[in-house]
Amino acid sequence: MQWVWRWLRQFCTTGLLLGTLFFAFSLTPSLIPRPSVIQGVISGVSFTAGYGLGVMARWLWNYLELPVPSVRLDRMARIGAAVVCGLFAIGFLWQASEWQNTVRALMDSEPAGGVQPFTVAAIATVVFVVLVLLARLFLLTFQVLSRRMERYVPRRVSLVVGVTAALALFWSVVDGVIFTLALRAADNSYQQLDVLMQDDVEQPDDPVSTGGPESLVTWEDLGGRGRRFVTSGPTGDDIGDFLGEAAPDPIRVYVGLNAAETPEERADLALQELLRVDAFDRSVLLLATPTGRGWVDSAAQNPVEYILQGDVATVTAQYSYLPSPLSLMVEGEYGQETARALFNRVYGYWSDLPEDDRPDLYLHGLSLGALNSDRSFDVYDIIDDPFDGALWSGPPFRSETWRTVTAGRDAGSPAWLPRFRDGSVVRFMNQDGGLDDFDTDWGQFRIAILQYASDPVTFFDPMSFYSEPDWMREPRGPDVSDDLRWFPVVTMLQLLADMAAGRAPTGYGHEYAEAHYIDAWVALTEPDNWSDEDSERLKALFDERE
Repeated sequence: MQWVWRWLRQFCTTGLLLGTLFFAFSLTPSLIPRPSVIQGVISGVSFTAGYGLGVMARWLWNYLELPVPSVRLDRMARIGAAVVCGLFAIGFLWQASEWQNTVRALMDSEPAGGVQPFTVAAIATVVFVVLVLLARLFLLTFQVLSRRMERYVPRRVSLVVGVTAALALFWSVVDGVIFTLALRAADNSYQQLDVLMQDDVEQPDDPVSTGGPESLVTWEDLGGRGRRFVTSGPTGDDIGDFLGEAAPDPIRVYVGLNAAETPEERADLALQELLRVDAFDRSVLLLATPTGRGWVDSAAQNPVEYILQGDVATVTAQYSYLPSPLSLMVEGEYGQETARALFNRVYGYWSDLPEDDRPDLYLHGLSLGALNSDRSFDVYDIIDDPFDGALWSGPPFRSETWRTVTAGRDAGSPAWLPRFRDGSVVRFMNQDGGLDDFDTDWGQFRIAILQYASDPVTFFDPMSFYSEPDWMREPRGPDVSDDLRWFPVVTMLQLLADMAAGRAPTGYGHEYAEAHYIDAWVALTEPDNWSDEDSERLKALFDERE
């Protein structure tokens, strides 16, 4: 038993107890199902966070010179804590699979093997050990630096200087070396992928098509996402077969990141390409802001081209090679700059046209695209001549309009489906609708926000570190588990894990379904010669393709 005692003495009893509590809480359900690897990582981080808080509490106790237990009592407490922690962790690990399957049931998914207790425990242990070693390395660095400084300055000053210097050193290593090198490697990798020619995508021979023989944007400069965007989607024949009458080919204009040096130059190129293909002669012009890698969601784009009967032109410009989470961290302002430049060029030309001789202008963006679409214009610049509307799906929690409207929602309406004032400008919808649930008319300038209550990109909240988010209160969204509970620190970590956990079933989480886009576009644009039966037929068409 001596080796067990020596091993236990390395750890803080309070830290182990609080860490185990956090570990157990991390196994409870959150917004979307988590695979075992993600669960193991987040459980390890949660255990470390709890352990760190316990160590700080113990330090504060000793600093205040409060009574401490005897050696014998301390030994008994450590052994008892180890037993309690083990039993507590085993109990929650055993329940974790059932919790994850309750979330899957809400999303109409088949039960899975769920959380593997041994896998989660092993990964959590590795994560905890690595983080503790890093913490001890930081402590050693601080001690060395403070002791050296103590030769020249008072002890308390040396402690402050030591902590500051250690923090600066660690941050410079993480941010200036590890993080920078990793981002450069990621950027180079994604850039190489972007320029690769896909075998299943052929250059169009239609002179009207962007990337075609007469296009101002070359096929090579479209990038991988752009090439797929301009060659996919329904043709006029596809739309005509659905409608039972002739329909034009929808216009898609895309400007890749390599097409010009600056956002302003790419915006100018986009406008010239729109003019070349007579996009302003269409009934509707759609300004779509892509996600980080330049992707435009086909689940949103394809339905609107059917609904508007092919009489629509869409324009978008790429601003990054990186996926949205990385782009949001390192290129957030750059995405805003590109979105604003494109909006200014397109809106500037559109607003100079006679009101009776110009297309309806709508904005669209998913996720990071919704964020940058929101940032692309200033309401004071358009108030005299507003565009027609916007559809934003899955807006990130940082979206200013989303935050303002959600915070100012009508009393009694839930945060996951707010009602804002009389609904004359901004309206929300989810899987069950919501855009038409108003007695007042929707105004000429319309903003529609499509969001699911189970979307962690939208409902992540840094404040959940210490307070319960409004969307967790009753009544909850139809796709949020009743077993979800708020826990300080842990809930924020769970939501971060949800964003990293990957794909949810279509129609939940951050995976937006064609059927819900159809309802949103129809309510927003109110197309002529379109009925509820047409919407149901279009949903059935996309269901068959799935």
